[in-house]
Amino acid sequence: MTLKEQAAEISANLEYPACPLCQSDRRRFPFPLHGPYSVARCIECGFHYLYPRLIESAMQEAYRQSSYYEGGACGYADTSYTAQESALRATFKRLLHNLAKRGLTGGDLLEVGCGYGYLLDEARSLFDRRVGTEFSAQGAEIARKTGAEVFVEGIEQVPAEPKFDCVIATQVIEHVYEPLTFVRQLANHTKPGGHVVIATPDIGGALRKAMGRRWPSFKAPEHVLYFDFRTLSALMHQAGLTNVRRLPYPHAFPLGLLTAKFGLTMPPLLARPKVWVPATTVAAYGRVSSA
Repeated sequence: MTLKEQAAEISANLEYPACPLCQSDRRRFPFPLHGPYSVARCIECGFHYLYPRLIESAMQEAYRQSSYYEGGACGYADTSYTAQESALRATFKRLLHNLAKRGLTGGDLLEVGCGYGYLLDEARSLFDRRVGTEFSAQGAEIARKTGAEVFVEGIEQVPAEPKFDCVIATQVIEHVYEPLTFVRQLANHTKPGGHVVIATPDIGGALRKAMGRRWPSFKAPEHVLYFDFRTLSALMHQAGLTNVRRLPYPHAFPLGLLTAKFGLTMPPLLARPKVWVPATTVAAYGRVSSA
């Protein structure tokens, strides 16, 4: 396929959305990205979102491919998802520790978008039952090796009963086309009195402010939504969650992944050490009403 044909195919699969949070058509474009993509900021509510964006069916097809995790959209040189395992496990251990400190562990856990199951594996001692969802069939098969039950595709594949004490979606909601519907689905799978936990790249964080349009989480076309704590907590409240609070979310990355995002390469041995990077992720948890 020629470059002109590729451009025509992409153009045919583009859509031009209203603000995914408030449905306003009034927008500015503070962050132009590559190709046809820009990050729009809603004039009415201040939310940031990708404009235009690939239609959802085209984007989901990319997530189903095994290459997404191993050198595809998720991968950078020698830092595929597998190569990030040590850093991801360290990140998830910190997350689970912070959940345990707040009394949010125990009972049944659902993780939406579980990847290779690293979080589910680290949660073995903290939950009685562990369930995940994953768009990639290959990723789901790997995640099942943790002993968790894993459904292929999205949350709609999970039976309505039994419900879960804790439902987690980390680095997922930025990919979601209908965010309010999605958070309501998370809440609908949560027991009364249980909690929903959401983590996503923080467009309001110091790293984004320092890097401007070079922020690595401006990943088009896969990241279609960009949250800070104000907009994330507003969405969670709109979905019916109560007592929404910020959750600390330290994030570790392989050194090679960080340098690759700046266009640099490192020898494999030097690329492996993990580095804790502050102000990359915003996380919040909210309670499902028992009423």
